Amino acid sequence: MTEPVIHVLDERTVNQIAAGEVVERPASVVKELVENAIDAGADLVRVEVTTDRTHVTVIRVQDNGVGMDRADAVLAFREHATSKIARIDDLDRVATMGFRGEALASIASIADVTLTTRPKGGDVIAGTQVRIRGGGALEVAEVGAPEGTTQEVRDLFFNTPARRKFLKSLHTELAHIHGVVEKTALAHPEVSFRLVHNGKERVATHRTTDLRETAAALFGTDLHADLIPLAFEASAVRVGGYISRPAHSRADLYQVFLSINARPVSSPAIVRALKEGYGTLLPADRYPVAFVTLAVDPAQVDVNVHPTKKLVRLSREREICDAVAAAVRAALDGRDLLSAPPARPAPAWKPAPPIPARTTGIAEAPALYARSDRRLRQTSLPLAGAERNLLPEIEVLGQVDTTYIVGRADNHSLIVIDQHAAHERILYEQATEKQQDGQKTQELIVPVLITFTAQEAELVKDALPALEEEGFALDEFGPDTYAVSAIPIVLGRMEDPAVVRDLVSALVREAPRDPVGRREAITRRVACRGAIKAGDPLTREQMRRLVDQLAHTKSPYTCPHGRPTVLSFSPDELAAMFRRT
Repeated sequence: MTEPVIHVLDERTVNQIAAGEVVERPASVVKELVENAIDAGADLVRVEVTTDRTHVTVIRVQDNGVGMDRADAVLAFREHATSKIARIDDLDRVATMGFRGEALASIASIADVTLTTRPKGGDVIAGTQVRIRGGGALEVAEVGAPEGTTQEVRDLFFNTPARRKFLKSLHTELAHIHGVVEKTALAHPEVSFRLVHNGKERVATHRTTDLRETAAALFGTDLHADLIPLAFEASAVRVGGYISRPAHSRADLYQVFLSINARPVSSPAIVRALKEGYGTLLPADRYPVAFVTLAVDPAQVDVNVHPTKKLVRLSREREICDAVAAAVRAALDGRDLLSAPPARPAPAWKPAPPIPARTTGIAEAPALYARSDRRLRQTSLPLAGAERNLLPEIEVLGQVDTTYIVGRADNHSLIVIDQHAAHERILYEQATEKQQDGQKTQELIVPVLITFTAQEAELVKDALPALEEEGFALDEFGPDTYAVSAIPIVLGRMEDPAVVRDLVSALVREAPRDPVGRREAITRRVACRGAIKAGDPLTREQMRRLVDQLAHTKSPYTCPHGRPTVLSFSPDELAAMFRRT
C-alpha cells in the first residue's frame, strides 16, 4: 500500500493558517482585542503599543469589562470558542463586534500571549492569568488583578518570519493602529479610548452621547463647528451622524467613517450615495468629512463575509443608499453654506470672452481669469524640444461647461480638449524636466503650519525623504504639527495653506514604497494639484496659450494618469453620428 497523498493537518498548522486570515499586521491584533473589550461591556479601553526602532514589540489592551473566571479564561483560547453565538441561527442577528471565536486562538498561534482577568463584582478576589506561546500548552495561574481583562501580545509573527518580512515600515504599521482606534472610537462614542505609544498618549476620547465630541477629540475642535447633523429614517435604515460643509472637503476618503449597527465598515456604494447627496456642491474628485452611523435590522446584514469582518452584505442595499443620499440632501437643505465654493454654472456653450483691450495688466482682469493666468504663466517656459508641434493647427472656438476647450483643426475635424488633463500633462513634463536640471523648490515667504491627525503624522514621518526629494521642506513644529517652508516650484505662488495640507496628506497616503514609484506618484500628484481645474473659466487667449503649450509636450495625447487630453472627430465621423452617411 502506498503512502496517502492527502494528509489531515495538525491543530497547530490549522491555527496558523487561520491566523493568516485574521491577523494581517499588528493593527489586526489591536482590532480583535479591542472588539473583545467592547463586547465585554467595557466603557474604558486602553491600548498600549511598545516599539523598537523597526517593529511593534508589545501590544497591550486593558479594559474594565465584565472579566472572566478561570474556566472561561482557559476556554477563550480554544478555536471557535465564543460567548457571542451558540447556534447557526444566531448568525442572522449578530449584535456583537465578534462572534467567530477565532481571534485569540489565531493570535496565540503566532505570538506570545498573556491574558489576565478577574470577573467584575461577586466574591472572586483573585484573578486568572493564562499564557500561551505559538499555540503551545497553556500555563494557568492565580494572580492578583483588577476587575476586567488585560491582554498582552509579544513577539508577533515570531514563528512565521515570512509574514513579518512583508510588514510595512514601523510608521506605516503605527498609522494602521491609529486607524483602528479612530474607527472603533467613532463607532462607539460611549466608550473612552486611550492609545499610548512608548509611554506617550497619542489618542484620548471621553465617554459621550454626542459623536461630534468624539470626532473633535480625534481630529481637532476646528472641525466641531463645521459639522452638520444627520437625522433621517426610512423603512430599511435609520441614518445618523454628521457631515461637513462642502468647503471642508478632502482629496481622498480618509475622513469618511461609516458604521452599521456600531460596527466600522467599508462600503463603496454608501460612499457614492453620500456624494450623491451633495450633488454639485462637491467636485467629482473631492470627498466630505463624514461620520455616518446606520441602524439596520441585523437580519438584513450579513457580517459573516470575511474573517476580518471589514465587509458586510446588505440585503436592501439600494434602499439604504437612497436613504443615505436623502439624509445628506435634507441636512444640507436650508443650511448656511456660505463657506462653500461658488456653485459651478450649468452646462452651457459660450464663446470665451477676450480680455478687454484696455487691460494693461492681468490684475485688472476678473479674479477667476487672473488665477488661470497665473497658472499658465507658470508653464510658459518652453520645454526641451519645444520646437516640435505634435498637434495639428487648432482654431479655438470656445469653452463648454468651463471644462472643455472646443476647436477646429486645419483638416476640418472637431477638437475637444480636457483643460485640466491638458495642463496636468504640461506641468508633469515641466516638473520632470526641472528635476533633471535640479530646479525643484521655491521658498515660502511665510511658512505654512499644518497640524495632522495622529495617524497622518505617523505617515508623514515615513514620507519625509520622498517629499523633500520632490521639493517640499517640512520641519516638526510641535505635536503632530509641521512647518512647510518650501514647496515644489511647479505649484507656483502659494495661495491657500489648506492646499499644502491637502496635497501633503494625499501624497503621504498614496506614495508607493519603492523610490522610483514614490517619486513618480508624487510628481503626478503635484502636477494634478497645480493644474487648471475643470470649472475654471478661461478667456479665448488663455485657451490658445494652453493649446499651444500642450502641442509642444512630448506626449500631448494623455495626462500623466493615462486619461485622454484630446478627442478628435473627423467630418466623416460627425456625419455618421448624424446619420448623414
